[in-house]
Amino acid sequence: ALAKYRQRIWGGRVLNSQFTDEELRSQGRCPLTPEEIGLLLAALGFDNSTRLYLASHKVYGGEARISTLRDQFPKMESKKSLASSEERVLIKGKASLLAAVDYYVGMHSDIFVSASPGNMHNALAVVEGHQNRQGQLRLRKPKQSIYTYPAPDCMCQA
Repeated sequence: ALAKYRQRIWGGRVLNSQFTDEELRSQGRCPLTPEEIGLLLAALGFDNSTRLYLASHKVYGGEARISTLRDQFPKMESKKSLASSEERVLIKGKASLLAAVDYYVGMHSDIFVSASPGNMHNALAVVEGHQNRQGQLRLRKPKQSIYTYPAPDCMCQA
């Protein structure tokens, strides 16, 4: 059903999933490398006490490249490190259950960064909707637009 929906929406254009990571990078539609994720998180103010959850089963550049990110953020977790061996047996090879684990962790996270062209980032809207139904509803009022009604100490002022 999802493939049919994509075909209808994108009208026959080539889907990202038909490209390798290297081809996407050469076209500027790149998955971030582990090093780039580390730089991004550090630039956003996250330090080595930050816990990361790696949702991907395949890391761009492989395990050799992820060591840099692991050095920078030693509290990095994955499904393998969070689940017991008995739990891993129950979900091994079951894509829907694996995605559900990622969704659950994402829903309880403070921040989510998608570093791949996959579907996980599409879950952000669902996570936000789910959280809104759990009592974390944040209403935006018309006069809260920083573009239409900038704050007096707006960073845009010279």
